[in-house]
Amino acid sequence: MSKIRRRIACVGEAMIELSMGADGGPPRVGYAGDTLNTAIYLRRGLPEDYDVEFVSVVGQDPLSDRMLDFFESEGVGTSHVRRHPERIAGLYAITTDTAGERSFTYWRDSSAARTLFADDGGADFAALSQFDIVYYSAITLAILSDEARAAFFDWVDTYRAAGGEIAFDSNYRPRLWDSQAAARAAVEIAWSKCDIAFPSVDDEIELFADSDAEAVLARLEGQGVRFGALKRGGDGPLPIGAAVNPMPEFRQVARVVDTTAAGDSFVGGFLVEYAQDHGVGPALLSGHQYAARVITHPGAIVPSATWNL
Repeated sequence: MSKIRRRIACVGEAMIELSMGADGGPPRVGYAGDTLNTAIYLRRGLPEDYDVEFVSVVGQDPLSDRMLDFFESEGVGTSHVRRHPERIAGLYAITTDTAGERSFTYWRDSSAARTLFADDGGADFAALSQFDIVYYSAITLAILSDEARAAFFDWVDTYRAAGGEIAFDSNYRPRLWDSQAAARAAVEIAWSKCDIAFPSVDDEIELFADSDAEAVLARLEGQGVRFGALKRGGDGPLPIGAAVNPMPEFRQVARVVDTTAAGDSFVGGFLVEYAQDHGVGPALLSGHQYAARVITHPGAIVPSATWNL
């Protein structure tokens, strides 16, 4: 029986994005963050009667006001974005090389999003329970306090038992963690508690020292992962827990401008098809097409006026 999933929550941190131009001119200001990027691309691909909400914490400052205006201009719901009375949004700068590979500089240690599920007397996940899919990443886990992270994992068990689906993307960022061991332990728990897995082969090899994509898949299966897609960049994704025959043909990008949000947009494109129960093959192809479009543009978010596949 088909299952349409009309309500999707993307949980995490949004930041002010400074894109540093190669010409040495002033940076371009935008707003981004891995789960926010996914929310935006997911919203662009879904029919209007689907609901995509971003769940986070921002400040009460003018930049946070503009950030919320941006979310809403993209059609992403903000009813579950809390306003912190003292903290402000984090900030990061992107610098890209001639091959499109990016490096980041962050100012986020005291961001409002770090209070997610931690203020007002403790964690409160009631708002998330109304969604069909809850999507988060290892970046989401990294910004949570230890207590909020443990409470979130407990809630995930209850949510899944009630029929909700959890989607998880590893998105390993070493600087956000106290140690690699801490990151590895949290991600292992997340893999064991998810329904739709979005591992990136590079992240998994860096975090778990797997030898190759096949080793990644074998380890994930052992950790309880039963469905999803292994992201492999230009080589195209591999299905997890599903047979796809024939596999779609994944187009190559002739010139990569910026790989920022490639994985985030892949997740968005995949979930566009998955939420409508269109099958794994179309989901893989959609995810790859989204990512292939995004990496031809500087920054995380392609302007809606020029968004096309």
